[in-house]
Amino acid sequence: MTLIKHGKGPNPLKGFSIDRSSIRYIGEELQRPECILAESNGVLWAADARGGVMKINPDGAQELIVQKADEHFDLTGDAAESLLSGTLPNGLAFASNGDILISNFGTDRLELMTRKGETRVLLEEMDGNPLGKVNFVLRDSKDRIWITISTMVNPWSDAICSSLADGYIILLENGEPRIVADGFQFTNEIRLDANEEWLYVAETTGKRVTRLRVQEDGSLTDRQTFGPDNLGAGVIDGIAFDSYGNLWATMIFSDRLIAITPDGELLELMDDGDPEATASFEKAFATGRPVPFDITMKCGGSVCNWLASVTFGGTDLRTVYLGSLRSTAIPYFESPVAGLPMVHWQ
Repeated sequence: MTLIKHGKGPNPLKGFSIDRSSIRYIGEELQRPECILAESNGVLWAADARGGVMKINPDGAQELIVQKADEHFDLTGDAAESLLSGTLPNGLAFASNGDILISNFGTDRLELMTRKGETRVLLEEMDGNPLGKVNFVLRDSKDRIWITISTMVNPWSDAICSSLADGYIILLENGEPRIVADGFQFTNEIRLDANEEWLYVAETTGKRVTRLRVQEDGSLTDRQTFGPDNLGAGVIDGIAFDSYGNLWATMIFSDRLIAITPDGELLELMDDGDPEATASFEKAFATGRPVPFDITMKCGGSVCNWLASVTFGGTDLRTVYLGSLRSTAIPYFESPVAGLPMVHWQ
């Protein structure tokens, strides 16, 4: 177990659990709002399975921005159709100019979309080979882009097992990509701590968080597990830091929201899963073989079905938004501690 520096005074998350009566919802008829970006003006941007991003204003008004070929790249006909074929936006991040970086789970590419929808491809191969299953994207204060590849297995669902570790991380700097770490068990969301000293990695089928020290040149060293070796029921998907140093995490299929304190202690904030379905998932997962689709389909809860991500927003960063794969609205509640501002926050 490894430790990190934490905020002063008692941990405000100790003893906290989510009061379900306080949960509210924003957005309607959303499709697979897996990842959510929050701006300081209250606007939310949620990935949408229709091939774009849903912009949701604080008053609830929403606009679906669908990807289209960037006209500046003169893509027409088959080329434009190929660009958008099978698109499934997953992880999102803001580029330095406010455009949206999209790790596309359908096209297996890193893409850049303007706020009007014009899209171009930033990365689709390494050394002439396909990237694999592109999952998440993160931008740091040096304007470097970190990309997670969950697996090279096709179909990717066969990688939902405990016996495979073929995920990796790409660093894209000045347009040049390089692999900086590999051997992960389904690499999912990644986050940097407040000083960008460590990169934290959600290893989905490893049921753990791994962290690596970030060197000046972007190389990663001192790989180690942060917190418990096994986070319990479900598999970890999304992670986010609060300003105290707690790392919040979603456990998909069991629909648990947890946090790991700076001291490595596991806190249970919400358990919304179906106990019987979760037990069936755990039994299947323990075999080391891919979990059958019909078992995962029975999993999930009522608050945020297939809980996938956690985002801090609101003017004081105390509003917590939950992303999911199967809900049509975004649940949110107030946190006793503010989130850690992301690089785009102003």
